Amino acid sequence: MTKMPAKSTKATKVAKPAKTNRPPAAPPSGEQLMRDMKKALGKQTFANIAEVNAFMQNLMGSGGQPLGEPGGPESLKDEAQDLAFEAMEAATAAQARSLAKQAVEKHPGIDAMGVLRAGLDAGSAQAASEGLQQAVEAGERSLGAKFIKKNKGHFWLILETRPYMRALEHLAGTYRAEDLNKDAINVYEKMLELNPNDNQGVRDSLLGLYLAIGATGEAGKLLEAYKDDSMANFAWARVLQRFLSHDLPGAAAALTIARKQNRFVELFLSGQKKLPRHMPASYSPGSEEEAILCLDNLAVAWGNFKPASLWLMDQLMKEAAPKNAPAAKLMMVPSKPGKKRNDQ
Repeated sequence: MTKMPAKSTKATKVAKPAKTNRPPAAPPSGEQLMRDMKKALGKQTFANIAEVNAFMQNLMGSGGQPLGEPGGPESLKDEAQDLAFEAMEAATAAQARSLAKQAVEKHPGIDAMGVLRAGLDAGSAQAASEGLQQAVEAGERSLGAKFIKKNKGHFWLILETRPYMRALEHLAGTYRAEDLNKDAINVYEKMLELNPNDNQGVRDSLLGLYLAIGATGEAGKLLEAYKDDSMANFAWARVLQRFLSHDLPGAAAALTIARKQNRFVELFLSGQKKLPRHMPASYSPGSEEEAILCLDNLAVAWGNFKPASLWLMDQLMKEAAPKNAPAAKLMMVPSKPGKKRNDQ
C-alpha cells in the first residue's frame, strides 16, 4: 500500500544533510533539476521534437552537460536559491542559519527568507509570524503584481512561485498553531485561489478551521469543490458539516461512509485509543497514521460542538462499537493542532 508523506503545520523544516565541504557536489534536487532544465531549454532553438529529444538525451547522458550545472547560476537569484536548497538540507540548525543568511543577502525573495530564519531565530510565535509575513511580502515584491494576476490559478506548477507558496503555508501554519483561526483561514483561502489544484494539501487544514468556527456554508463549498477527495479527513469532516447543517439523515449517511474510509478515527474520538505524542512521518489510506493526521485537523472542530460529539457517540454505540468503548462522552483531543508535531 502506498505510503504518503505526512503534512506539518510547523513553520520550519530542516531536513537531512548535505555536507558542505564535499567533493563531488551532491546531486541537485528535483526543483533544481526542473529549473536548470528550463534554463537549458530556453537557450535552444529546435526545428522539431526529434531535436528536442536528442538535446535532452545529450544533456542527461554521461557525455552531455549535466543538469544542475548548465554553466552555473546566471543571476544572484539563482545563486540565492541554490543556497536556500542547501539550507533546507543542512545537517544542523547552525549550518541552515548560515546558509539562509547568505541566501537572503544575495536575494530576499527565496525560501530561506522566512521559512528558515523565522523558525530558527524567532524567540516567540509572534516573531515567527512577523518573519514569515515579511517573507510573504518579499515574495509578492519578487513576483510582481502583474505576474501574480496573470498566473493566478496556476501557481506551484510555475517553479518561481514555490518559495512564495511555501512562505504562505508556513505563515498559515503558525497562525493555526496559535489559534488565530481567521488569519489562518485567510491565508489558506488565498493559497487555493492561487493554486486550486492544491499541491500542498492545505484544504485539509482549511476544512478543519471552517468547522471549528462553525462556518458550515464555507465548509460545504470546500467539500463540494474537492468532492473527489476520498481521504479520511474529508469523509469525517463531511459528517460534522452535515450535523451542524441540521441534516441528521445526511450526517448518518456520511458517518457510514467515513467509518468505511477509516475506522481508526472513531477509536481515537471515542477515547478507545490514545493519540500519540508525535505525528507520523507518513501514512497509508485507511491506516491508524491517517487517522492521527485527520484528527490533527478535525479534533478541535468536533470538540467545539458538544451536541455533535454526543450524537456521534450515540451513533457509534448503536452501530455495535466494541463493548469496552466508553459510554459517557467523546474525549476530544488534541486541544491545539500542531503543538506536538515532529519537524517534517
